[in-house]
Amino acid sequence: MADAGLTSPSPSSAADALLGRPMPGDRLRGWLVAAVLAVIGGVVRFQNLGMPTDPRGTPVFDEKYYAANAWQMLRNGWVEDNPGFNLTVHPPLAKQLIALGEMAFGYTGWGWRFASAVAGTLMVLMIVRAGRRLTRSTLLGAVAGVLLICDGVVHLMSRMAMLDIFQAFFVLAAFGCALVDRDQMRQRLAVAVREGWATESGYGPRLGLRWWRFGTGVALGLACGVKWSGLYWVAAFGLLVVFWDVTARRAAGVRHPWLGTLRRDLLPALWSLLIIPVLVYLGTWWAWYASETAVNRHLAEDTGSFTDIVPAALRSLFSYSADVLDFHETLTTPATKPHPWESKPWTWPMGLRPILYFLDTSATGCGEPKCVRATMLIGTPAMWWLALPMLAWGLWRCVARLDWRYAAVLVAYLAGLLPWFINMDRQMYFFYMTPASAFLVLGLVLGLGQVLGAARDSRERRGTGLLVVALYIGLVVANFLWLWPILNGDPITDAHWQAELWLPSWR
Repeated sequence: MADAGLTSPSPSSAADALLGRPMPGDRLRGWLVAAVLAVIGGVVRFQNLGMPTDPRGTPVFDEKYYAANAWQMLRNGWVEDNPGFNLTVHPPLAKQLIALGEMAFGYTGWGWRFASAVAGTLMVLMIVRAGRRLTRSTLLGAVAGVLLICDGVVHLMSRMAMLDIFQAFFVLAAFGCALVDRDQMRQRLAVAVREGWATESGYGPRLGLRWWRFGTGVALGLACGVKWSGLYWVAAFGLLVVFWDVTARRAAGVRHPWLGTLRRDLLPALWSLLIIPVLVYLGTWWAWYASETAVNRHLAEDTGSFTDIVPAALRSLFSYSADVLDFHETLTTPATKPHPWESKPWTWPMGLRPILYFLDTSATGCGEPKCVRATMLIGTPAMWWLALPMLAWGLWRCVARLDWRYAAVLVAYLAGLLPWFINMDRQMYFFYMTPASAFLVLGLVLGLGQVLGAARDSRERRGTGLLVVALYIGLVVANFLWLWPILNGDPITDAHWQAELWLPSWR
């Protein structure tokens, strides 16, 4: 018999605690807001997309590798087959996506940048939905969309024929799928709690097929099909999702949540978040398998050993990958000839060393005889200079308040930053932070949500919070508009160009 002073929570209250705050009821408005902001983001991304180019109409910066590779793919069965090109060192998926734009618009700036602009536009739609789900607020989801539109890194990478925007797209898609999976599994557990069978076993109930977790694995495999650094998010999201399973079972009152997760969830999680990404990644090489002339397609020959049981195509791919891994590990900058825009990861959170992609100091069109046209990859300071406070606040919320939302965002953000500290001798650049940009936005949005306050707060408190949030959004938009000429290559005077370079490290 229970002690008179103790009461156990009712199944209904336990289920409500498991679910947490409900999603807002304005579902239609939520989709309309996401769609409208995506259209605005698309207009911003696609505006004058074909400019700038080099004087002969050719790609700029690292576009010269990927736009040309993509064009080669169109002519050679969707593979790269020029053995004399020694920089075929990334998987084919992003280059094939770039090739789709070139197939539609030709070998022009519009052609080789079209797919990047589509990816950057769709990211606006996804972050509005992810922000809404994280905060349970359509307003804050919209704020996430506005901030992403105004982020200089995502904006410019959406207008370049480079790989990182595609990885950012697939990583954000994986994160969104993981969020939906978390909510769906807690809903299933809540049903079990209300019906009284959640704790029939000490390990908790089986949760059935988890298609959104499967979708997370597919998106992570595609991220690896863009760049191998997608592996960082495979590991990070895998641990995150398993930890969510443990906390969900504990909240449902399961006696052995860790053992229950190991017994009920671990093997399906390994299938969805490890095996599926590997299979999807291997699938991105489909054209390479089918080709007889692709680079290193026949690198591995029969040896007469037991390894010959592995298909020759896979053995060639493994050997090719070993060569590529060696290339990346030994990619260092000569001490006698440093790259002018190389940077190290400790400078990335605040964007202290941006990258000049294009510079023409003899342009016209600014109202003076001599003008400057430039594109510089730079994070909007009103956002990026708050990265360290965001991280500090998020860590405090994780530790002191056990706030799962900050934990999710920090795991995703740090997966894009911390692994680069492992090999400090390697040549590295600020654009590696592109996939982490969306999670900087989401971290800021979570903080803005606390500034805004809860619905139960007084009208004065909410009004003050709304004013602060509105002023901050206005500051970000104004900062983005100030950077607009050097993000888009518009002609400006030399005095204006110098005024854009706020820090000595930007020069």
